Amino acid sequence: MSLLGFTVVLGLLLGVWAQHNVLRPLCDSPKAEEAALVAQDYLNGQHTHGYKYALNRIEDIKVQVEPNGQETYVLEIDLLETNCHVLDPTPLANCSVRPKLLTAVEGDCDVVLKRVGGVLTVTAFKCKTEESTEDLCVGCSTLLPLNDTAALDFVQASLAIFNNNTVNVTYTILEVGRMSSQLVSGGPQYLVEYVVVEANCTNDACMPLNDPMAQRGICTAKGFKIAHSVDCKMFAAPMVKSCVSIHHVIFDGQK
Repeated sequence: MSLLGFTVVLGLLLGVWAQHNVLRPLCDSPKAEEAALVAQDYLNGQHTHGYKYALNRIEDIKVQVEPNGQETYVLEIDLLETNCHVLDPTPLANCSVRPKLLTAVEGDCDVVLKRVGGVLTVTAFKCKTEESTEDLCVGCSTLLPLNDTAALDFVQASLAIFNNNTVNVTYTILEVGRMSSQLVSGGPQYLVEYVVVEANCTNDACMPLNDPMAQRGICTAKGFKIAHSVDCKMFAAPMVKSCVSIHHVIFDGQK
């Protein structure tokens, strides 16, 4: 929902709340935690790019109960980026939160929910994300924009190493998830993550295979352009949830 739409919703709620009492449950109450988890799952379901987020804490909650028994919640929650890409079938409960030293990203969200017939449903939300910068050391890795030319060259170099070690299949980039760099004695050292998908290649031109069964995975590459390692975790197509198979392929590249 747009910021304008969210503002209109909040404006209407404030008008209603001027006429009714507002409940303020404790942030660690079952009511608050239930609403926060519903919001977390809904927000993750809206993502088609990037990474899954896990609930960190509940900042505030207000609940207005209308005469007909319908409840409206307004939540302020903090979310933390995990290591699981949204295409990764790993359940959120099994995804680890990204450490701050690895350029973690935090999300601050305002969420409006309604409870009708005992079921909580999100009706509006507004989120902003930013890199967590507190407690970072001098010389630590810093996030790079996803259009950084040198880092993208590093992505392509690492993908070439990976493809050179696969048999009867070629992969292409579906999405670059994140890129960071750290200045060391040998120059910038890169750490990149990107999603790959099985490709259809003709005359050296490769396009993502337009098939729901096409193999996908996420790769992590680290090092310098002329010397780096690549670790790819492949997973089955999302539609085959009952037969998920994950394996790791690790290569060291030297040019």
